[in-house]
Amino acid sequence: MAANPSLTLHVLPPSHPCMTAEAALRRKGLEYARVVLTAGPHNEEMERLYGTGNTTVPGLLVDGEPVHGSRPILERLERLAPDPPLYPEPIAHAVREAERWGDCELQDLGRRLPWGALHFRPEAMGTFGGAGALDAEGTDFAIGYVRASWKYHRISAKRLAEDLDGLPAKIDHVDTLAGDGVIGEEAPTAADLQIGATLRVLLTVADLRPLIEGRPAERVARRWFPDYAGEVPVGAFPAGWVPQRGVTVGNA
Repeated sequence: MAANPSLTLHVLPPSHPCMTAEAALRRKGLEYARVVLTAGPHNEEMERLYGTGNTTVPGLLVDGEPVHGSRPILERLERLAPDPPLYPEPIAHAVREAERWGDCELQDLGRRLPWGALHFRPEAMGTFGGAGALDAEGTDFAIGYVRASWKYHRISAKRLAEDLDGLPAKIDHVDTLAGDGVIGEEAPTAADLQIGATLRVLLTVADLRPLIEGRPAERVARRWFPDYAGEVPVGAFPAGWVPQRGVTVGNA
């Protein structure tokens, strides 16, 4: 492989795993081409480029060789450019475990909870494109789009309620990781980038901010991902659905 391989990253702009991959590329100082796909048709294009069943973003082509998914991408970047490290010794194992948790246990909440909130406040979808609340015609479009997103992400009211019940325990776990020095230090680890991107998306939902603000979890999110458009107003979720801070119902 060439000393400076050709890197092409395929993304969807709202995707937090794509944010993770891009932050890692910037951290490594690697030049890359960024290809923005169209939501919907992107499934077919990703499968064409990255193989059967690989329909989600991000994907990275390294000299034409496909690497699919944020965790495999970060591992590959670590081999391409070991410094600065994303898996620093002597905490590399703990970082990988935290990164896996962020990918497998936390990441989907960055999809289900914002889309869940938008079901109740569809006019707010315009804010995720950097604009204001949608007008009536735009809201009609948003309602249809949100319904399709619920189906795509297999969201239901029951699942949303369960996600919300379990969120405090997950935020507690993030704070524990920070207390242990696995995330939240001067230099970002792979776990910082994996976990922080999801938390940054959750901060767009005003109902969820009281569970995160003023904590190590918020600092990790805003430090590595300071800019992310979107604002779902407070009161989107039905009364009583969002746990109070300090109340742990689910498991991390």
